[in-house]
Amino acid sequence: MSYDLRAVIAAGETLCVATRGLTAARTTSIGQGLSLLPMTDALCESAADSSRANALGFQRLPGGFEKLLADWSAAGPVAYVEAEYFGGVGEQGAAVWDGGGVVLGPLRVEEGEPFAPAGSPVSQALRRLGVVRGADQDEFTAVGLDRRRHTDAWIA
Repeated sequence: MSYDLRAVIAAGETLCVATRGLTAARTTSIGQGLSLLPMTDALCESAADSSRANALGFQRLPGGFEKLLADWSAAGPVAYVEAEYFGGVGEQGAAVWDGGGVVLGPLRVEEGEPFAPAGSPVSQALRRLGVVRGADQDEFTAVGLDRRRHTDAWIA
């Protein structure tokens, strides 16, 4: 089975206000006061700046979008997360902006690399956003990122 996620995560109100001008943006609540903005093909195409490269090395983040995330973070922390797995093998990446600048990452774990003692990149980003995990779960599971297997399924 496969899993892929490419999304922006922030407080629900932060994303609601930030995405007002993006017609391709669709947000959904994921719990603990956070919402998720899937980086769908339509959103990537509408937000892409082909004259700029993605400065952080993420696979799906459109060029120049990190500037938008920095701007949004003036209202509170904003994370960009990527995860791709097939048959239990894959990779993750994450970064968090707050107050206009990157405050975590970019973090990346490539295929075959172990997670850091602090947890996966996505879990570390979620923790920075204030997610509280349960005794038997990480932050990823605590907000239900395991409920959907593909980015586009978050807007279905």
